[in-house]
Amino acid sequence: MNTLKKWGIALVAAIAALSLVFLFRDELKPGPTLEDFSGATELHPVVEEKKNKLVQKASDRGISIVITEGFRSKEEQDKLYAKGRTEEGNIVTQSKGGQSYHNYGLAIDFAIQLKDGQVIWDMEYDGNNNNQSDWMEVVDIAKNLGFEWGGDWRGFKDYPHFQMSPENITNDTR
Repeated sequence: MNTLKKWGIALVAAIAALSLVFLFRDELKPGPTLEDFSGATELHPVVEEKKNKLVQKASDRGISIVITEGFRSKEEQDKLYAKGRTEEGNIVTQSKGGQSYHNYGLAIDFAIQLKDGQVIWDMEYDGNNNNQSDWMEVVDIAKNLGFEWGGDWRGFKDYPHFQMSPENITNDTR
């Protein structure tokens, strides 16, 4: 093969490779990390919107829920982490300040609210009388909205907890 033909083939291959880079450039970028959300002082707008949809969709099924926690500062997180360790109470979290999605505005906690206003964390309760646990109905709604559920975690289970990973925040179209 002559030199000119080799250079021509090499040039076509280089152009094709460069075209693929431009075509897939968004997929080649690394996704966001928690650090990208480190300046949060409240729930991220996407999480806020999904939280409101969760409350409404649960209500549409006859289930009243309350959001018991949203954004939490790293200092507040450290105080929670101390419970059951260096402070009185039961262990309620495995995350120190900076390790929880709450610290980045990407997590919420919920509970069921009864008609009399009482708030419960009963995973078996069926207040809408459809032979399904209200708790698990809320979990299904949340998952369909793009939340991850702490009850699916290996090890420490956090049943009232929903979070959105950073990559789901930027790629969310629901």
